[in-house]
Amino acid sequence: MAANPFDLSGKVAFITGGNGGLGLGMGIGLAEAGASIVVASRDEAKTRNAVAQIEATGASAIGVSCDVVDAGSIASAVAQAVEAFGGIDILINNSGTSFRAQPEDIPEDEWDRVIDTNLKGPFLVSKAVYPEIKNRGGGKIINIGSMMSIFASEYASPYASSKGGIVQFTKACAIAWAKDNINVNSILPGWIHTDMTGAFLKMYPEREALIADRTPLARWGQPHELAGTAVFLCSAASDFVTGASIAVDGGYSIK
Repeated sequence: MAANPFDLSGKVAFITGGNGGLGLGMGIGLAEAGASIVVASRDEAKTRNAVAQIEATGASAIGVSCDVVDAGSIASAVAQAVEAFGGIDILINNSGTSFRAQPEDIPEDEWDRVIDTNLKGPFLVSKAVYPEIKNRGGGKIINIGSMMSIFASEYASPYASSKGGIVQFTKACAIAWAKDNINVNSILPGWIHTDMTGAFLKMYPEREALIADRTPLARWGQPHELAGTAVFLCSAASDFVTGASIAVDGGYSIK
């Protein structure tokens, strides 16, 4: 093991949805640990801003346009990353979306949109990036699940279904790609202040205090608080960890 097993110098991380929220928080953390970052997302303005924030750490970063439900878009983004940095060592499947309503009120197209983005997207991106990581002699993949991978909610059945699927997809890939020296794990974030949870709080403002009261650490999390777990799972420190799902939720899911 390296003198500093958390050192990511020389590693290249491809992060979907890396231009804000959890993705940017993890991207900055990986950059501070020495990795070069590929911010893969659809919003070009947000991506440029994210790249600037990552570069401010002293790391190298690029932005690439990537629609995680479009195989052609993914292939182009991966090719740009490889051209810029010579390969990919780390993949974080972070892009996600939600739709909130009781199950009987969810339109079919919204169900499909959430499942496609949150579950099919990680499949398509992992399939595209896998040969690049294999060509480097191995690497790390992190799939972003949710506390709703563990339990469900009456107003988020497509989201909970997709995130439950992420845990099983993670386990399947961990088994399949162990032979290629690729560790595949998932992080299950809890209530973190992001644009997505901000939209939730606009619908249910009273829930902010209720959630904090139920959380053992008595507060909501911030995007940068996923960075430590991400660095661990992307580094040599986690070489004997695969197929695991780690909750980063202030203890919310244990009550």
